[in-house]
Amino acid sequence: MPYQPISDYGVIGDLHTVALVGKNGSIDWFCVPHFDSPSAFAAILDDEKGGRFKIAPCEVEYTTNQHYLPETNVLVTHFLSEEGVVEVTDFMPVSTGAGESHAEHTLIRRVQGVRGSMNLEMQCLPAFNYARDDHETELFEGGALFESPDLRLELLTPTALTQVDGGVESRFVVEEGDSTYFILGELPEGTERGELLSQREVERQFEETVGYWRRWIAGSTYTGRWREMVHRSALVLKLLTYAPTGAIVASPTTSLPEDLGGVRNWDYRYTWIRDAAFTVYGLMRIGFTDEAAHFMEWLEARCSELDPDGSLQIMYSINGDHELTEEILDHLEGYAGSKPVRIGNGAYDQLQLDIYGELMDAVYLFNKYGSPISYDFWNHLTRLIEWVVDNWQRTDEGIWEVRGGQRHFVYSKLMCWVAVDRALRLADKRSFPAPREKWERVRDEIYQEIMERGWNEEIGAFTQSYDGEFLDASNLMMPLVFFLSPTDPRALSTLDAINRTPAKGGLVSNSLVYRYNPEHTRDGLTGSEGTFNMCTFWLVEAMTRAGSRDQKRLERARMTFEQMLGYANHLGLYSEEIGPTGEALGNFPQAFTHLSLISAAFNLNKALGGQA
Repeated sequence: MPYQPISDYGVIGDLHTVALVGKNGSIDWFCVPHFDSPSAFAAILDDEKGGRFKIAPCEVEYTTNQHYLPETNVLVTHFLSEEGVVEVTDFMPVSTGAGESHAEHTLIRRVQGVRGSMNLEMQCLPAFNYARDDHETELFEGGALFESPDLRLELLTPTALTQVDGGVESRFVVEEGDSTYFILGELPEGTERGELLSQREVERQFEETVGYWRRWIAGSTYTGRWREMVHRSALVLKLLTYAPTGAIVASPTTSLPEDLGGVRNWDYRYTWIRDAAFTVYGLMRIGFTDEAAHFMEWLEARCSELDPDGSLQIMYSINGDHELTEEILDHLEGYAGSKPVRIGNGAYDQLQLDIYGELMDAVYLFNKYGSPISYDFWNHLTRLIEWVVDNWQRTDEGIWEVRGGQRHFVYSKLMCWVAVDRALRLADKRSFPAPREKWERVRDEIYQEIMERGWNEEIGAFTQSYDGEFLDASNLMMPLVFFLSPTDPRALSTLDAINRTPAKGGLVSNSLVYRYNPEHTRDGLTGSEGTFNMCTFWLVEAMTRAGSRDQKRLERARMTFEQMLGYANHLGLYSEEIGPTGEALGNFPQAFTHLSLISAAFNLNKALGGQA
């Protein structure tokens, strides 16, 4: 198979976009200038047509390893052979403003000889606009210019280049102590070509980038167990942040399959309202209040753009755009033949009632632990809560964005309860004006209805939808949002039901959690899927809280958490799901997974206290 495993990639970025760098030295995904821009390299979605930027040994057998420089997002790949060892360092200088250099959003690839000598080959084969646009290639002294109708990329290198169909290549030898570089960046229209940099300038940019990331992560207040994994998750989340607006993309990729060879392929390069509470909670818990505040600004802007009826969309672009029309790219074969390849996301206009609870929980937490919200923001929120009060009894597509029709999902009702509950708490805490009696009445109505129609006495658990008989991992959130005590008999019974194997009606296989059983849920899609990493961390938190009175549950929470850490890739990164043989599935890396890891680690470490 020409496609690398999804877990074989690392990620680098500049807070505007990212690049995925394989263990084989190939950059197979790069959208420029922004996360949701069309791709310039997309070999991960079509090995032949997608385009790549590869540096690797040639004419020699070799092995590779890959790691981040400690406390940074600077990636190092080693190529090792009997003849020699070469080190390729990949990074993107971080800039929160334009105009600091002639090229923008630059990939810097520094190649150094460590031992002996090695023959290497560089291929830079862009395929603009998801391999739909033609481009011209111009060689010049010290580099090459690739020009498409909408994007110009400049490659600078002291290494001699040869033009090939679609791009350029170079063959060169690196001896011990030698160093060279390749710099690829966006060249804005009207900007003149650049000149070769000195090796000293490349080293300066390397040192500045290392320094930026180390200064940033030094702001973490987390000192507990699993500190390295928590910090790696924080660094991933920072990479997935769009600096101009503070929005965090769910993932920087599109259409990496949840079912290898199947149709469960989605574009995640957008920002979900659902992520709000988890983002604010996770970042603030470990000291990154500035990032939480910036994201809250993005949320407040969306709340000032409510639909005419007072409702919100479930997701927006990183700039706050509302329309994310879904399109299928038939000309791309998809990762390992997993079609279709989608750009845009047709779920943007779905009704998902849970988003209001997640948003209000985020606002409540930020007001409590960050900065008090403004009166104008409260007025927007009041209008939003009034919409929830009037619409919570509707059916919706639910947290999992099913495409098999609307239902009364229990999790959606739960988060409607959270929305009204947090609004009441916030009104009382800040003495804001609010129709308290009306909101209290509706909050209590939602609670009672969930208890009556969401609970199945026969199976002893809350179910996926009203009057249902099948489980859903999202109900693990009930004690986490304080709907139930974590030691309430119904909470414990639901936890135990989910914790059984699928063969026994549960959702847990070898400590990994399925979000639901596709055989029992009409989600409108064919095929199966892997276990959901986020849900596994939710299970850890639920067991952690239940373990306050049951040491065995706490011990099991720790075991499950530490087993889950073993499913990260070689760099500590997670995709959305884990397949039946432990492989990474879905878009990569995924913010929600890393957010839930931080939350689980924080709460589990706190519960363990002084225990070793």
